[in-house]
Amino acid sequence: MSKRVTKLELDQIIKVGKPKRYPLGDGLYFTITKQGSMSFGIRYQIHGKTDYKGIGAFHKVNNTLGMARAKCEAYRVKIKQGINPKVEEQQELAFKQAEARMVEERTSSTFKNIALEIINDRKSEWAPKTLQAWENTLATYAFPIIGNMPVADIDKTHIAKILKPIWLSKPDMAKKLRWRMEAVFSRAIFYDLRPVNNPALYKDNLEVILPAQKVKVKSHAALPYADLPDFMDKLSKLDGFGARALEICILNATRTSETLKATWDEFDLEEGVWTIPAERMKMGAEHKIPLSEHSIKLVRRMAEAKMCEFVFPNSNSLKHLSGSGMSSVLDRMGYKDVITVHGFRSTFRDYIAEETRYENIVAEMALAHGIDSKVERSYRRGDLLKRRKSMMELYSNYACSTPQSKVVSITG
Repeated sequence: MSKRVTKLELDQIIKVGKPKRYPLGDGLYFTITKQGSMSFGIRYQIHGKTDYKGIGAFHKVNNTLGMARAKCEAYRVKIKQGINPKVEEQQELAFKQAEARMVEERTSSTFKNIALEIINDRKSEWAPKTLQAWENTLATYAFPIIGNMPVADIDKTHIAKILKPIWLSKPDMAKKLRWRMEAVFSRAIFYDLRPVNNPALYKDNLEVILPAQKVKVKSHAALPYADLPDFMDKLSKLDGFGARALEICILNATRTSETLKATWDEFDLEEGVWTIPAERMKMGAEHKIPLSEHSIKLVRRMAEAKMCEFVFPNSNSLKHLSGSGMSSVLDRMGYKDVITVHGFRSTFRDYIAEETRYENIVAEMALAHGIDSKVERSYRRGDLLKRRKSMMELYSNYACSTPQSKVVSITG
């Protein structure tokens, strides 16, 4: 073991300044580099291996020989306990860095930033109206209160503060706003940015402190079936995938999403059947639609312009048309705020009830409605495809018949 170097002897080493690693005794070393830097270090053995750890640069006040010896002694105690001071320091540094990253992540993971991430991720698939609704409602009501808060610090009292002023006065908007905030917190939870509790949940959470809203039943404005032939005649003269989608939607009494998300592999034109898989149906069950001759001709025409997997594509993105794809056609035809796309299902139902002898169960199955009556459910052992085939053919023939406005009266 090397002898214990005194302060005076160290001063002499420093004065000479020869680049070298000098033993100072008790495992403590003093290093002078060619560049003239000076530092202390400890050389030790642990678990059968020799290692070396720096104890800091030499300083006449802040890191003297005495201070270095004290650190060396503390390290020697740890070494005797089987603790490698070099590894321990690396672990502490890694922990501090991770802690710093967590703090940085927490401060950058604000509600507003996460909300904007969702909007940015989804904007390519959302309709312009949906995108604008997200941006406007969050910017107007949520961002001023919780926008700059770390998402982990937000609780249900903050959400209640946002929703209470509009919960009764603007019930529809308040519901959509609550759902959008819930989606933001769900994303934060998925990425471990907040505890696994969503402060925007309604059931067993916000419902406790928010007053009950009055439920308004709003029916979808429907076109009277007497006007259907004239409407279809005008619609057939319009160009675009939206117009063709609306024709198919009307002739088959389908819902908007069922129509717009239709893919080519769902159609068997030889058999004349359109099979919508369960995951695309509101009731969660596969739905077979017997296609009329008019529908088959329309789909064959669409096949001539086929450009992707969707029957009614957005020609820019090659995804399916957005929810406004058909409603914009109604706007162009002058029916904005007069009738809705969904209302044509009522048009179909009214025609079948008023002008035909088809049973209620046949019409309800065509609409893919749930059957409430136990008696009707007992008859629903099959899909009544043959009965529905003749019914849809009759309805299509009526819808595509010559409008009364174009019937010319011939007198003798």
